Amino acid sequence: MNLMNQKKIFVSGFLLLVCFFTSCNNNSEPAQTNTQKKAVLTAEGFVVKSAPFQSEYSASGTLLPNEEIQILPEVSGRVTSITFNEGTHVEQGQALVKIYNDDIKAQIQKLKAQKELQIKIKNRQTELLRIGGISQQDYETTTTQIQSIDADIAYSEALLRKTTIYAPFPGKIGIRNISVGAVVTPSTVIATLQQTRILKMDFTVPDQYKEEMVIGKKINFTITGGLDTFYGTISAIEPSADAVTRTIKVRSLVENTNHKLGPGSFTHVIIPLENNKSALMIPSQAIIPTDRDKEVAVIKSGKAKLVTVKTGTRTNDAVEIIQGLSAGDTIITTGIMQVKQGLEVKVKFSKR
Repeated sequence: MNLMNQKKIFVSGFLLLVCFFTSCNNNSEPAQTNTQKKAVLTAEGFVVKSAPFQSEYSASGTLLPNEEIQILPEVSGRVTSITFNEGTHVEQGQALVKIYNDDIKAQIQKLKAQKELQIKIKNRQTELLRIGGISQQDYETTTTQIQSIDADIAYSEALLRKTTIYAPFPGKIGIRNISVGAVVTPSTVIATLQQTRILKMDFTVPDQYKEEMVIGKKINFTITGGLDTFYGTISAIEPSADAVTRTIKVRSLVENTNHKLGPGSFTHVIIPLENNKSALMIPSQAIIPTDRDKEVAVIKSGKAKLVTVKTGTRTNDAVEIIQGLSAGDTIITTGIMQVKQGLEVKVKFSKR
């Protein structure tokens, strides 16, 4: 074989190799394009169903005694006896403290003696007036003096009653701040009396729930550090909302016959709201927040469709959908950050 023939064979082989590699490259490009077109997101789905739902609102409250006063004397004087044991229960009308009153009793005796004398004078003047022995003016002066003495006696007896302090209602009396022999004035705090068999609980709710607050409505609550659930009844509602916080003050009454609760305790209050018999509840993670609205990815014909929704009440792991979804819709609950409009989705259904 001469040199010319060898060169021809070499060129022919080189051209065949070039054609082969070019053909391979052309065949690989469509394969990559098809892979991109068939991109599918595998995500977990959830079928929307309607079910009864009792919404509720949580608030913070404070327990207060049903009645509470500071025991103060109405008159000044020296304490002669203390007839209660601090920290115990007292009954309504029970005497608590007595203040020295012998001077007032003596004054009453003096006034009564003066009255008796004026009554005798009046009786004699009645006979004299009948026969014209005295004037009508003298008789009326004596009558007026008797009435004046009666007023002085009534005033002194009122002062006498004030020297004994009585419990105005049944309750638990606190620590006393005085001792026998102490001189007290109307500004001296003797002790505090609280009625704790029934407690008040005050809490606030947003103005939007005003219509849900009805006198007689039952609520439940727990106290910090306790596991028991307690119950109360709404007894009073402020007629207007606070201009700053836009909240309404609500008061409820709580039975405390077993004395497990104490005034001043912080409470976690649960107020039941309206009962929706056909609420649409979906998992919270299915919500896609946007700048203006909230969206949910709905599966339509195997593709994702982003739908704007309006949400309502939330629970620990679910949210109520008020507008945007219907019962029977299938939504995506995982991989929502990868969802785009029209993306093909392969759904695996959750066990919710």
